[in-house]
Amino acid sequence: MVTHVRTVALVGIEARPVDVQVQLSSGLPAFTLVGLPDKAVAESRERVRAALTGIGLALPPKRITVNLAPADLPKEGSHYDLPIALGLMAACGAIPADMLSDYCVLGELALDGSITPVGGVLPAAIAASTEGLGLICPETCGSEAAWAGDDLRVLAPRDLIALSNHFKGTQVLGVPRPAIEMRAETLPDLRDIRGQESAKRALEIAATGGHNLLLVGPPGAGKSMLAQRLPSILPPLSSRELLDLAMIRSIAGDLAGGALSDRRPFRAPHHSASMAALVGGGMRAKPGEISLAHRGVLFLDELPEFQPQVLDSLRQPMETGEAVIARANHRVSYPARFQLIAAMNPCRCGYAGEPGHTCRGGARCADAYQARLSGPLLDRIDLHLPIPAVTAADLIAPASGETSATVRERVIAARAVQKERYAAMGAEADPDMLNAFCPAGLIEEMAALDKQARHLIGDAANAMQLSARAFHRVLRVARTIADLDGAASVGRIHLAEALGYRERHRDQALAA
Repeated sequence: MVTHVRTVALVGIEARPVDVQVQLSSGLPAFTLVGLPDKAVAESRERVRAALTGIGLALPPKRITVNLAPADLPKEGSHYDLPIALGLMAACGAIPADMLSDYCVLGELALDGSITPVGGVLPAAIAASTEGLGLICPETCGSEAAWAGDDLRVLAPRDLIALSNHFKGTQVLGVPRPAIEMRAETLPDLRDIRGQESAKRALEIAATGGHNLLLVGPPGAGKSMLAQRLPSILPPLSSRELLDLAMIRSIAGDLAGGALSDRRPFRAPHHSASMAALVGGGMRAKPGEISLAHRGVLFLDELPEFQPQVLDSLRQPMETGEAVIARANHRVSYPARFQLIAAMNPCRCGYAGEPGHTCRGGARCADAYQARLSGPLLDRIDLHLPIPAVTAADLIAPASGETSATVRERVIAARAVQKERYAAMGAEADPDMLNAFCPAGLIEEMAALDKQARHLIGDAANAMQLSARAFHRVLRVARTIADLDGAASVGRIHLAEALGYRERHRDQALAA
């Protein structure tokens, strides 16, 4: 007789069904595990054996064969422990086998029989809900699984004994509830920035349209402070965005206690980060920083200090909105629709162009430093903004200007206009589309340039030698500026401001 227990194999954020087949047969005592398992899955034999012994259940002296079907799908991770153990318990008669047929199971076992957390519970819960199944998962992951829907039956036991007693009817497991991540700390406020009014304006434009932004200025000018205050003016995640991001964080094991938050992610990796850390990958493919920043902000401080190959690996995800990791035996894809905010000094000395400063490396100092950034990468950044040094008068003056809450209200209002516009135009593929991600063929229609604006963009494209990509990115920025002004069409003044944010990029290209 063969006992069947359902579980999943995680491929990217997709949970593919796996049938755990357990058979007890006569012959020399042995425990064989087949079905293309990796090292972590192969070690399940010893964890399962010890866990069952820990709850007082010894394995029968028979030949035990466990097959993970389909056999050609690679199996990775420790979440196969619990389905294998339950299959053995059902085969031995310790629990009713028919009660397992309506559940998808995943969890790692400790040697004493307790069930420890695993990653990927939320994608597994959504897959189980789609198939009309319940879910059995670790107790600490119950809140995470509950986000898959109110109609999903979730069992979240602490250990094997509690689960066995539930099936026997001697104990009833509680129903887990979705948990909200409580963050006591407040976000830094935009009002803390002294001076830098043009930078605040650019930050508001970037937040409204989801545009990429490059800040270039001397040390201490406030580049990092500006970037760190961007989350304070961003709207909360929508329900769909929150679920997408939660699935990525679940795969990465980044959901503390299974609690979700509607705050947009802000990831700031160090410039020593490898390509696998930034884009994703490794021996067991995991989402990288760009996927963990999905629907949020990826802040790269000291941009030229990153390895050039690492930075250039961002070019494709910035265009497609996904990170594709290809291996010899499988291929996975993670969503990566992030907003890039970068900061850099104008040269290695840090003060090129400042009055009274002469670089130690001469005129070539700034050129050599900025040459570490490729032209195609810079072409994908919408806003290039020089950040001047802050004067003593600005530092001495009391804090003034708008608060983050005030700016955030304008950003939310302008984003609502974008959502309504794209919904009306039939762009239902992504209900959370922003101007920065609008397809090139659609943005020309969305911009609705008047006659003066068409003449300006034509002359500017020739004078500034704009590429086709840069041309459409200017239109996207201009559309965002018009949305902030409440204008139905893009006028000459909106386009002129958008072109001004490309001027820095042209100067860098000519210098290189």
